Amino acid sequence: MAQWNAPNLIAAIDESKGMTEKGYTFLDRDQKELFLSWDALRSEAMKRAAHLRKYGLKKGDRVAMVLPDGEDFVPTFLGAVWAGLVPVPLYPPLSLGKLDSYKDTMVAVLNKAEPTYLITLSKMQQVLWAGLTHVKSLKGVITAEELKGPAPEGVSQDPAQVSEDDLAFLQFTSGSTSTPKGVAVTHGNLRANAWAIMVDGLKSDSATDHGVSWLPLYHDMGLIGFVIAPMFHKVQVTFIPTMAFVRSATLWFETIHRVRGTITFAPNFAYALATKRSKPEQLAKWDLSCVKAFGCGAEPINPGTMRTFVETLSKAKLNPNALLPCYGMAEATLAISFIGMDETLSTDVIDSDAYQKQRTAEPVHISKLTEGKAQEVVNCGKTFPGHEVGIFDDEGKRLPERRIGEIQVRGPSVAKGYFRDPDATERTFGGGWLKTGDLGYLANGNVYIVGRKKDIIIINGRNYDPQRLEWLVDDMAGVRKGSSVAFSKPGAASEELIIVLEARTNSETELEALKESVKQRIVEQMQLTPTDVVVCPVGSLPKTSSGKLQRSKTRQQYLDGTVGKEGNRTIGSNAEKVVLARHVALSLLGRSRHRARRVVEHALEVRSVDDALGKLKLAGDYFSNRLTRLF
Repeated sequence: MAQWNAPNLIAAIDESKGMTEKGYTFLDRDQKELFLSWDALRSEAMKRAAHLRKYGLKKGDRVAMVLPDGEDFVPTFLGAVWAGLVPVPLYPPLSLGKLDSYKDTMVAVLNKAEPTYLITLSKMQQVLWAGLTHVKSLKGVITAEELKGPAPEGVSQDPAQVSEDDLAFLQFTSGSTSTPKGVAVTHGNLRANAWAIMVDGLKSDSATDHGVSWLPLYHDMGLIGFVIAPMFHKVQVTFIPTMAFVRSATLWFETIHRVRGTITFAPNFAYALATKRSKPEQLAKWDLSCVKAFGCGAEPINPGTMRTFVETLSKAKLNPNALLPCYGMAEATLAISFIGMDETLSTDVIDSDAYQKQRTAEPVHISKLTEGKAQEVVNCGKTFPGHEVGIFDDEGKRLPERRIGEIQVRGPSVAKGYFRDPDATERTFGGGWLKTGDLGYLANGNVYIVGRKKDIIIINGRNYDPQRLEWLVDDMAGVRKGSSVAFSKPGAASEELIIVLEARTNSETELEALKESVKQRIVEQMQLTPTDVVVCPVGSLPKTSSGKLQRSKTRQQYLDGTVGKEGNRTIGSNAEKVVLARHVALSLLGRSRHRARRVVEHALEVRSVDDALGKLKLAGDYFSNRLTRLF
C-alpha cells in the first residue's frame, strides 16, 4: 500500500506530474463525465495560478470563490493554492426566494475575509454584484471562463514557497449557532488532518480505493475530505453535482455501484433521504459490497437512521462493517475521531435521569429505551495518533470517563484560530485546547456526543438535548424528515418547550391533528408537554449553507412572530422572477458604481496636469456611456 507524505498541498499537487492514469472525475447534470488526471490537475493549477498572478495577486492575498460546479471549483482552488493565495470558498445562491439573506451573508463574510478578487461564473456575477459593491477590499470579479484560456505569456507558473504555518485557505463556519467565522487553516493543519483521515482512519490505498462524493465543495467535509485529503494520498474520486443528489438521492448509490466506489461520506439526513427513496428494484440491482467506508458525520447521528440504512442496503450487498460514524468540525480542520475500519455501528444506552440531573452517562439495559427512561448515543470512535480529546466542566476541570461536559481537542489538526478575530480566537482556541461547544463523554476512550452546549433545553431543572426531541418528531407521518426544531422560551415558572416543524400538508384539519400527535408523542416518550407546536410550509425554516437547521435563528423568528415566513421559492413563480429581476438590476447598478469608482481612483493617480486632464476626460466618457446604456 503506497503512502504519500508531501509536506504541504502545493508539494502534493507537484508530485502529481506524469501521473495520467487516475485522478478526479466530474459528472455533469446529465451524468456525462469529465476526467482530469493528477497530471492534468497539476497543469490546470499551474495555468490558473498564472492567470491569477496576471491580476497582480501575490502570496497571502485572499480570493473569494463562488463556483457551484466541481470542474470549475477544484482546478481553480488548486490554482489559487499553487500561487500562494488564500482561497475563501463561499456557497452559491441556493434559492431565489432567499437572495436578500444570501446577499447579506455574503457581504458580511467578504468584509471579514477582505479578498482582493472574487472568482465566479460569468452568468452568476449578474446577481452577485448587488452585494459586491459593499465590499471595500474588492478590486473586481474574475470569471471562471477567463481562467480556462491559455496561460498568459511572461507570467510565472512556478509554485509558491510556503511553510506549515502559512494560511492554506479560509473555511467559513456554516453559522448554525452564530455568525459565520473564518477558520484559518494552515498548510500544516491540512497535512496533519489528511494523514489522520486517509492513513490512520481509512487505511486508504491509492491503488485500489475510489471516493464518491456529492457533498458541496464549499463545505469542509466535501472540500477537505474529497479534494484535499485524496490529493495528498492520490485516491481517485468521482464527484456528483450536489443539486443532482438533491433531485435524485439514489444517484449516490447508483454511482457507487457503477464506479465501484470504496469510500463515501455524508451527514445523517442524507442517509435517511437516500434510504427512503431506494426502491426494491434498485436495491436488487445494486452491488455495494465494494464499499469499505460509508462515513457519517457533520451533524448528530440518529442510531435509528443508521440501523434502517444498514438493514435496507443489505439487500444491495452492503457490508454492515462499512458504516463508519465519525466526529469532526471545521475548527479541527475536519476530522476528530473515527471508529475503527473493522468495527460496526455501536451505541451506548444511558440512564436519562442520571444524564439530566447528575451529568453522568450511566449505562442501562436497552429495554429502558422503550420505557422512555434512557437515551441511545452513537459511538464516534477514538481520536487519531498525535491528537487528544478531553472532557471538561464549566470551570475548566478535566472530567473522568462517563462524566458529561464540553468536548475539547488538541493536536496538529487544530486550526490557527479565526481570521482577524482575536477575541473569538481566544474564547475558542485559548488555553491550548479547542473548545468545541459540543457536549459529550468518553467511554473506553471512545467519543460520544450528546448535543450542543448552547442548545441544551433546561426545564424544571432537567437537561434535554433538542435533537432527541427532534428525532421523535421527524419519525412521524406528515412531518418533513430533518425539518424539526426544538427549543425553549421563558415561561412563568420555568422554561417552556416549543416545537417548530415543516409539514407536507396544507389541510387545516390535518395540521391540527399533527400538532396534537406531536404533543402526545413527546409526552409519551419524554414526559414533557410542549407549550406550542408550530407547523410551517416546506422549505421555510432557516438553514445554514451546509443544510443544518439554525435553532437559534428559528427561536428568534418564533419570538419575533416571523417563523415560517422566510420562504424558499424556486424558479418559475412570478414572485421569484420579481426577486431575480430586482437583484439583476441591483447588480448592474453595483457593477457600474464599482467601475466608476475604479475609474475615478485611476484618474486621481496623476503625474502631470496633462495626464490629469486626459484621465478625467476618460472618466467623463465612461460615465456618459454607462448612463446611455442604463437609460
